[in-house]
Amino acid sequence: MTYRNPPTTPRKSATFDDYTLSEIRRAAATGIYDIRGAGAKRKLPHFDDLLFLGASISRYPLEGYRERCDTSVVLGSRHAKKPIELKIPITVAGMSFGSLSGPAKEALGRGATLSGTSTTTGDGGMTEEERGHSKTLVYQYLPSRYGMNLRDLRRADAIEVVVGQGAKPGGGGMLLGQKISDRVAEMRTLPKGIDQRSASRHPDWTGPDDLEIKILELREITDWEKPIYVKVGGARPYYDTALAVKAGADVVVVDGMQGGTAATQEVFIENVGQPTLACIRPAVQALQDLGMHRKVQLIVSGGIRNGADVAKALALGVDAVSIGTAALVALGDNDPRWEAEYNELGTTAGAYDDWHEGRDPAGITTQDPELMKRVDPVAAGRRLANYLKVMTLEAQTIARACGKNSLHNLEPEDLVALTIEAAAMAGVPLAGTNWIPGKNNF
Repeated sequence: MTYRNPPTTPRKSATFDDYTLSEIRRAAATGIYDIRGAGAKRKLPHFDDLLFLGASISRYPLEGYRERCDTSVVLGSRHAKKPIELKIPITVAGMSFGSLSGPAKEALGRGATLSGTSTTTGDGGMTEEERGHSKTLVYQYLPSRYGMNLRDLRRADAIEVVVGQGAKPGGGGMLLGQKISDRVAEMRTLPKGIDQRSASRHPDWTGPDDLEIKILELREITDWEKPIYVKVGGARPYYDTALAVKAGADVVVVDGMQGGTAATQEVFIENVGQPTLACIRPAVQALQDLGMHRKVQLIVSGGIRNGADVAKALALGVDAVSIGTAALVALGDNDPRWEAEYNELGTTAGAYDDWHEGRDPAGITTQDPELMKRVDPVAAGRRLANYLKVMTLEAQTIARACGKNSLHNLEPEDLVALTIEAAAMAGVPLAGTNWIPGKNNF
């Protein structure tokens, strides 16, 4: 009897995994880099790597629903005559009309208004339905200037000067021709059906000194009434926050690499920028070093999903958070009821990110008139409001368990980290120890 060695089990490469091989084959076949929407999909240190230390003998918890836990926040109190007062510290991030359908933009406004918070325009200007259904609307001032006009600037409740975006810090946006409808083309002063690229930097300033002049210009245009935000992608959060404050910003928005985008190169999304968790403490430190923490408000966005994420961000020193991708999911994006149509597009519900193609079965990231009919702005707005309500209640539950009567009283001392990386990024101890990596030269 001949003995045969047992065969070795085939093993795939961790470096050249199935996705990497498929991308090499796609690139070889087409000669075109891959474009998609959404944010980074790779696993990154995130809020899940932090835990709260609830109250016990050394801390006194608050009693459930009987003891109040404040959630309100004021944004823009540094210089603006009319700062924004919100009921909850969760805002809706900028997403453009063009990238999103008109009904989707209306739904975001309705949901934010029902929740007592703000929503934001995006590249391409302000739509009438968005302004009409948004009690508090932030107007983005972007490098492209698409759709920008002084009338809408004055009709807004705040202005956000966009320097960068978490999914593509240092890069510009894209809106492909299939989404340039008659209305989008008119608002952006572009030809219909032609691919559009947004600039990566503002055309009329090149640095922080010029930004200061631009902010003063915007204040004069709006009679010093509107808060001025400055939004940066999560690249160098300490210096960018400090320079934004120096330039006169009332609010600084820092967007981590889990933050979404309508469309850009995937190599950009996955390889440029820093995780949201890594951006918070340097930005807070910059404000503290300047004596401006809580005087200039800090908003963080990028991968915020639930009330625990909100509470953890606030505990690290943030004043408010902003949601984009999660808000779209609340409206109905990537809903499994459209699974058959997602399959026809070569994807599946939960993975669909070809927002630039304009064929979204949910009717949210499209300009197709028939697909847009699938979005009921009233019903979708209620879903968003329900989601924001749950996030707020979750954050309050955690705050009460930590003995806090306001979400803004949460602090780093309430947190521990599960990994060395998260402990170093957040500046909190590794669970079970008093060790903060990188502190005191350890």
